[in-house]
Amino acid sequence: MTTTTTAPDLATVIGHELPYLRRYARALTGSQNSGDTYAAATLEAILEDRSVFDTSASPRIALFKVFHTIWVSSGAPVSGEESGLAAAAQAHLSKLTPNTREALLLYTIEDFAISEIAAIMQLDEDEVEHLVKIARQEMEDSIAGRILVIEDEAIIAMDLQSIVSDMGHAITGVARTRDDAVKLAQQEKPDLVLADIQLADNSSGIDAVRDILETHGNLPVIFITAFPERLLTGERPEPAFLISKPYGEEQVRSAVSQAMFFSSTGPLHG
Repeated sequence: MTTTTTAPDLATVIGHELPYLRRYARALTGSQNSGDTYAAATLEAILEDRSVFDTSASPRIALFKVFHTIWVSSGAPVSGEESGLAAAAQAHLSKLTPNTREALLLYTIEDFAISEIAAIMQLDEDEVEHLVKIARQEMEDSIAGRILVIEDEAIIAMDLQSIVSDMGHAITGVARTRDDAVKLAQQEKPDLVLADIQLADNSSGIDAVRDILETHGNLPVIFITAFPERLLTGERPEPAFLISKPYGEEQVRSAVSQAMFFSSTGPLHG
């Protein structure tokens, strides 16, 4: 008896990669709405003309390549709709070296190889390496602040502390539970919250962050989770900055630099 295997259709292939494209788009724009708008435009472009989807490349590279074609053709615009801290961040963003943040995010957050980024951005590999180096320096030099870590695993908490301290940030405290996080935030207001989703007493890092934002207003937040697709469903407002477990040091450094730079992420609402 012969068994035949049917290749997945394009919709299935893209659907598997879409949460990660949306994560990237949000980190790139610093906004859930703007990021999702670009992700939606990418899907529309593929639906209108399937030839733009490079079937000779991996589905993930092909999808991100279409995104970048749209992003570049639009001039990678800086939104003028923001106000307050977000507006200041967008003004700063417009002064960064072109293409640097794109290369850095693809390399660190999305874990693409230099050769893959070159294919996505249609650049030489040497140029991509140069862009990543410039981006890392520009983003880390842009701002330093106070960071609250919400993490129940001691070794991971120590690792996160070490990474962000080496970047020049101060740690306001490490919380293992929702109540501890809220208490620490009341004692010293953080400039950024770095939060795991599942905490020691089965409380939620999402709920902890919600409580903190209700008291302190709009703070940048980075969530860490082993299941990022659960937070990238499109069914409710979601975090612009999301790190997958197991994470790498470069992922943390890039996400922290991005989040501090934008100084604004949308909180999760139930």
